[in-house]
Order: sequence, then structure tokens, then C-alpha cells
Amino acid sequence: MRSHLLLAALPALLVAQETPTTLKDQKSLAVTIYNENLALVKDLREVKLPRGEARLAFQEVSAQIRPETALLRNLTAPKDFWVAEQNFDFDLLTPQKLLEKYVGQKVKVVRNVPNPDSAGVREVQEEAKVLATNGGTVLQFADRIETSAPGRIIFPGVPGNLRARPTLVISLHSGVEKAQQVELSYLTGGLSWKADYVANLAPDEKTLDLSGWVTLTNQSGAAYPNATLQLVAGDVNRVQEPREQPQVMAMAMMERTAKAAPRMAEESLFEYHLYTLDHPTTLAVNQTKQVALLSASSVPVRKEYLLQGQGYYYSGSYGELGEKQKVGVFVEFDNKESSRLGMPLPKGTIRVYKRDSEGRAQFVGEDSLDHTPKNELVRLKLGDAFDVTGHRKQTDYKSLGRQGKFGNVHESAFQIELKNAKKEPVTVSVLEPMPGDWEVLQESHPHTKEAAGSARFKVTVPAEGSTTLTYRVRVKW
Repeated sequence: MRSHLLLAALPALLVAQETPTTLKDQKSLAVTIYNENLALVKDLREVKLPRGEARLAFQEVSAQIRPETALLRNLTAPKDFWVAEQNFDFDLLTPQKLLEKYVGQKVKVVRNVPNPDSAGVREVQEEAKVLATNGGTVLQFADRIETSAPGRIIFPGVPGNLRARPTLVISLHSGVEKAQQVELSYLTGGLSWKADYVANLAPDEKTLDLSGWVTLTNQSGAAYPNATLQLVAGDVNRVQEPREQPQVMAMAMMERTAKAAPRMAEESLFEYHLYTLDHPTTLAVNQTKQVALLSASSVPVRKEYLLQGQGYYYSGSYGELGEKQKVGVFVEFDNKESSRLGMPLPKGTIRVYKRDSEGRAQFVGEDSLDHTPKNELVRLKLGDAFDVTGHRKQTDYKSLGRQGKFGNVHESAFQIELKNAKKEPVTVSVLEPMPGDWEVLQESHPHTKEAAGSARFKVTVPAEGSTTLTYRVRVKW
């Protein structure tokens, strides 16, 4: 029965008087932003609707609204309230657009001509028909055709499908005539967020202070004043549509102190995490802003020097494998309450600073952080050591052919000289990928089996000195 009523009402709805609503009618606004250029907007406004058929022009919505996701609810008088049709008008009013809409119609052209009775000028109006606007304006006057407007153009009105700002026009039926609260919810592009972190290493490099910041970017074409802001961290599955997404501006993260930065409230949401700002905020059009996410001080941190090997070393004769091989520098800490952290960390970039002898903070490296749950390890590569290097060479190799079920058996010996130009000793982890079934036959330093396919040697190198690691290994596959 309802479907028959909707079909019968459509002709009347299409000609019903339009009721506009703007931000002046807004009672509350909530914005939930996801990681990948997606946001959910809930816009509550109070509007006076007539009884029966009406057209509600919901102005100042996002220019990147996904109209198919729009849902209008009546919170005051839901009985006998329904929506019959929605139209998103995004053809915005500009002088050129207005001219295009008048192709084939008549306008008035006002131009200044010399006044024969004085030294001044006077205005003359002529009627002209707009013939074309492609690559320029073509006007047909009573006695001529001109290819550009010789003066001001006066239009009799603005076509109904041209809007000053993006507008969702909703044809609806209202059961009562009075002021009602209606909520429009929709998904939109053009809103995004990302997390950025600043870590300040202590002078002894045993602890760090960590500040987390959320960078919000609004390129949706609409403003969101005094909005309740929530952020969803996690990889939400979305149907990929073949349309080009706008580029998001990046803003450099500057050093900040962590003294007054509060934590955003966090909770689990399905298989994701939801962060809520504790106060309303305004997202202006084409604006990037930052809000505090978290703050932690004196987080215990561990530093590691790492020399990484390659799997191909064990299948042939190579001799020299590299002088002054790079030794990576890593820092890691535990995301635990016992380490003064212990909250889910959204993916982002961590930038690390350390103060020099004059107390000035200097940038020492950055790394990407994936979504990191509570109680997980955070490990960052900050760069390569300047004063710690490795010299690796293969000192022996022989192929032992087939042995039992193994088609290839190789035996190799290696020498790795680690040099340290620092004024203090360092410990270097040498991580060697061991292919197949492997066995260390001889070693100058004990190894640990890091995983099925890797061995780790920890080598202490004295200040301004060197240490040589040697080992022999047999691999089978």
C-alpha cells in the first residue's frame, strides 16, 4: 500500500515548495573519519516542514558526498514521514555556468557609450540571444552577431539546478506542520586523518618521551563547525570504485613538547579501534589541523646495531663480500602499561629527536609504524651507523654434492671484521639468513637460532677498536 502512495505522490512532490536549511539550523554535528579518505557525517538540524509533500534543500553538505549513502531521519515526528526522492545538486553557480544555462535563451547586455549631450557616458541596454559558450561567448543581437560580451550581462533569474553551494534536495512527506529535528547521515570523501608521533631520546638513550598527534585534512568542500570528532583506526574493507581520489596535502610534523598533551579516549569497535576527541572541534574548508592523541614520558627503550647478511652467500664461491658494510641502527620499545604506554597505536610515522650538547633537539631518524595493538613491540630503523662498519669476506667454500635426500650440500667459512670508531664499546647483532637445513660447524662467538632460517651472533666491539667474527656453516637443500 505504501508503494502506491509513494508513486501517487511523486508528481506533487516534484512541484512542492522548497524549504532550505543551512548551518544556521544545525543543532549538532558528528564526524567519524576513517584512514582512507572516508568519513561518516551525522548532521542534525531543526527545520519547519509543512504538512504533506515538501522539498527539503539540505545545503552545505560535503561536495564529495556519496549520495547513495544519504539517509534522512525524522527524530521529532517519525510517524507518517518518508522520503520519496533525493537529488544531489553539485552544479555550482559561477558566471560561466550561468551563461551556459542560458544557451538558446535571451539576456540583456548593458554597455557604456559616449553621451552626446555631455562629456560622460551613458548605459545602453540591448537584448541578445546566447548562441554558444564553447571557447567563448557568441551573442545574437537584432542586427548582428558578436563573439564576446560587449558589456555586462543581465540574467532574468538563476536556473533551479544551479546552486551556490552543494545541496542535497530531498522530496519527502511530513505528517505534521511544525519545527522538526531531522538528521542527515552520509559517507563522504575528502576527509582523512593520519597519526604522527614525535619521540625525544634521553641523553643516555635508555628512555624516550613520546607524543602522538592526529593530522586531519578537510578537502571535502564543506565546513564542519563544532563537530564531535571520532577517528577509526584499522583496515576497513571498501568496494573499490574506478574514480580518481583527490590528493591529500601533507604537513610537516614539528617538534612538540609532551607536557600537556592529553590522550584521546579509545575503545574497541568491531575489529577496529575508535578514538574520540574530548571536545568539539571545527574542520574548516581546505584546512589541515592537528590534535593531541597521546603523551608518554620515560618509556624504556633499547638500541641495537644490526649487520644483515644475504642468503646467496652460502651457495657459491664469492671471496670478498664488501668493505664498510652498513650497520643499521634500530630502537625498540614495548607498547605496555609497564612501559608507561599500553594503548592501541594507529599507523603513522614516528620521528625521533635527540638533544645535542647545547640542548637543541636534532632529528635523528624516522620510520613507519603499522597499526600496533596493546602489548606489542614497536621497532624502528633510524638509519645507518656512521662510526660502526663491517668488512665481510668468504674465506672458504666447497660443494659437497648430493648427500642422502639432499640434492645440494655446501660448506662455507666467513670472516666478519666489525670496526667501532666511537669512544665507547658497542654490541653489534650479526643476523645471517641460513637457507635450507643448516648447521654451524665452528664459531668464534656463540649464535642463537633466531628462526628456522636465520642465526644471530652478538659481538661486542671495544671503543675505537675492532672484533672479528668467524664461523663455518654447512647448508643442505
